[in-house]
Amino acid sequence: MNLRKRRHSVNRPPTPDVRDEHEKEATLQEIISVKLPWQLIESGEKERLMELLRERLIDCGWKDEMKALCRAFIKKKGRSNVTVDDLVHLITPKGRGSIPDSVKAELLQRIRTFLVSAAH
Repeated sequence: MNLRKRRHSVNRPPTPDVRDEHEKEATLQEIISVKLPWQLIESGEKERLMELLRERLIDCGWKDEMKALCRAFIKKKGRSNVTVDDLVHLITPKGRGSIPDSVKAELLQRIRTFLVSAAH
């Protein structure tokens, strides 16, 4: 029988435990996932990254490939038989999988650079 079993109540929070204190210490991943988006937005870096991504995807032909994929699907199914959701479900996995590694690497490097500068 577990003598340390906690009882939860609607009116009373659970009794704190030593393990809870360790869990409260933020990990780097938690800091990035919580703090980074706000810093990116507030600094305007998010919009700059989005614009860079748009440019790179156009430059490498990715956008044209996705457009052609959508057009072929619409032609096959018929214009009145296709919804935006159908197109999203069609191109999302293919689109994510076909983004060139060089584009991903460039964006990741820009985010790393931003993190370093934001930390100082």
